[in-house]
Amino acid sequence: MKDVIIACDFGTAQQALAFLDKFENCPRKPFVKIGMELFYGAGPEIVRTIKARGHKIFLDLKLHDIPNTVRKTMKVLSGLDIDMTNVHAAGTIEMMKAALEGLTREDGTRPLLIAVTQLTSTSEERMQKDLLINATIGETIAHYAANAKEAGLDGVVCSPLEASLIKETCGKEFMAVTPGIRFADAASDDQVRITTPARAREIGSDFIVVGRPITAAEDPVAAYNRCIEEFCK
Repeated sequence: MKDVIIACDFGTAQQALAFLDKFENCPRKPFVKIGMELFYGAGPEIVRTIKARGHKIFLDLKLHDIPNTVRKTMKVLSGLDIDMTNVHAAGTIEMMKAALEGLTREDGTRPLLIAVTQLTSTSEERMQKDLLINATIGETIAHYAANAKEAGLDGVVCSPLEASLIKETCGKEFMAVTPGIRFADAASDDQVRITTPARAREIGSDFIVVGRPITAAEDPVAAYNRCIEEFCK
């Protein structure tokens, strides 16, 4: 089932909860992304508070460290009632396997685990010049996605422009979670590999992650409903 995830990129719990108050009377509780800014600012309690309000949670911390550190950190995160979390695919297959091992609880249950291929702010030119990756961005993303699948992960975070490539490389069941979503009549901000909700649906995204087009909208609920209408129906 396709869904829209709202990126709650706020610095304090008060800001995040005040924003989510706007959706109190909505029949569909939004899926919420808690990123580094909010998690580091408010701590694990913000996860519990938002979960208690009935929201699904994508904990977007993008872990990237040695396998043992990632394994132990994921074991801690598995104690939070989250629905999805992630690592950087650049951390290697071994690290991703360690993340999966740490995230899996004793009863065998676990949140969805996905890997970041390349950030949506990274162009091919920046990737090659700054990171010394000489392959094309498409080749790099496909290779990182294949590594994530080999490690046993559920999918990847990628630009919506690469969603169809992910499906071709890893199969239709392998999830493409795509930020970089903007309405056709909106500014691109600091992201360079972007598309609209409707186009993301057409090219294979399973989840879209939408931040400023909703959080900075004059009417966030209307903007969210517009995303649902364009992407999910």
